[in-house]
Amino acid sequence: MADLTETELQTLRHFIGAHETSYQKLNAYSSQAVDPQIKQMFNKAAQDALNTKQKLMGFLN
Repeated sequence: MADLTETELQTLRHFIGAHETSYQKLNAYSSQAVDPQIKQMFNKAAQDALNTKQKLMGFLN
């Protein structure tokens, strides 16, 4: 993989942080949800955010 520019690195850090924030918020929403379908929807969205964050972190290696 090619070296990242400073701008690309900053953008990548921003995206990683945004996905981590989304993951945390969606988990919190899921824990507060009463309806099982809504809880499942938030859980899936949280997992998707975590998966995307992990993929983005792969560019840092």
